[in-house]
Amino acid sequence: MSRLFLKSPLAILAEGADGGIVVESGKIVELVPAGGTPARPVDETVDASAHVVLPGLVNTHHHFYQTLTRAHPQAIDRELFPWLKALYPIWARLDPPSFRLAVRLALTELLMSGCTTAADHHYLFPGGLDDAIDIDIEAEEAQALGIRVTLTRGSMDLSQKDGGLPPDDVVQDADAILSDSERLIARYHDRSEGAMTQIALAPCSPFSVTRRLMIESAALAERHDCRLHTHLGETKDENRFCEETFGCRPVDYLEEVGWLGPRTWLAHGIHFTTEECRRLGAHKVGVCHCPASNAVLASGFCPVNELKAAGSPVGLGVDGSASNDASNMIEAARHALMVGRLNYRSAEAITARDALTMASEGSAVCLGREDIGRIAVGRQADLALFTLDELRFSGAHDPVAALVLCGATRADRVMVKGTWRVLDGMPVGIDVARLREEHGRAARRFA
Repeated sequence: MSRLFLKSPLAILAEGADGGIVVESGKIVELVPAGGTPARPVDETVDASAHVVLPGLVNTHHHFYQTLTRAHPQAIDRELFPWLKALYPIWARLDPPSFRLAVRLALTELLMSGCTTAADHHYLFPGGLDDAIDIDIEAEEAQALGIRVTLTRGSMDLSQKDGGLPPDDVVQDADAILSDSERLIARYHDRSEGAMTQIALAPCSPFSVTRRLMIESAALAERHDCRLHTHLGETKDENRFCEETFGCRPVDYLEEVGWLGPRTWLAHGIHFTTEECRRLGAHKVGVCHCPASNAVLASGFCPVNELKAAGSPVGLGVDGSASNDASNMIEAARHALMVGRLNYRSAEAITARDALTMASEGSAVCLGREDIGRIAVGRQADLALFTLDELRFSGAHDPVAALVLCGATRADRVMVKGTWRVLDGMPVGIDVARLREEHGRAARRFA
């Protein structure tokens, strides 16, 4: 098989690879020390002397369909519950053609930002999408773009008439949800090393799903060896809802329904007490930090350091895109650093490398992946290469830290499973101008 040598990077987020890395059969097969050469002949050499090389970034929480309602006038400047109530009726207009464009745009944005693996939490199934063809659409689009995905079969079965938050026309019957979950697992869930597509089960939130759906989803995930995902601890309103509806706090509820374990990763995780952080860590429950969304909705600060100290893997997510309005993972790393330092009132609390590790290795652990997230021999060749040739980087002395502190926005090259998917800053095989026009036209029907 062809051997590719990425030679002499300007900087690299890996130990013992200052001379470069060798890629073969979609994997990293050698780390070359500074001044060294590959142990075996190579077929192609790429001069990486102008590039900062990172492990491919891993996005652990998103809602692709929301790219159609960015900066929507009915939802801006609102906190979570009123924001959702404003958007649910608008999202109910979702149809397959619009959804396909939303997915394509979100995945393209993510790739261009250095993201090589993306998890999407899709829980909205209005008329026209009620057979969950949207998950099939996501799988098709990801395959066409060559990006890894964890597609979550999200769900809502607790509507307003039953005491939940979403309106009746965007929820489904629990039996239909569970049946379709089994279909998707059977069709798409690849448990093998280097898998490009995996399925997780993701009842949306405590205020939009029934206890039965949570319990049976956990049993289904255990039976088929897939992961579990939900929103938890995002707002004080959610805490109040759980206390009034279930007679307990969200983490207690998580334990009651059988979700308190290493199969689970949560989105947001803001309003946890110190004791709850310890419980989550003891059970190795992962948490996806969504700093931009948390800031936009004024939800609060995720206790990232307390969770990590307790043993929880902590990853990074762009979220949204209607609660962040961007699908950019390298920007999310900068948000994590800035928000983290503000939360802890310390410039040492979160470093640039901490943020990048959260966006790569931490996220990979949240998704249960041991084959991505690090530049190491045997790992998948998922890489993001950035240049420092923009004005914003002039004068930067630490190239890795500069990506975060100076505000990188776009990767120059992105490799997934040993194949270039972004070259010279542009996605391979995608007409970006055409995508922008088609997606913008589709979004107008949600005005």
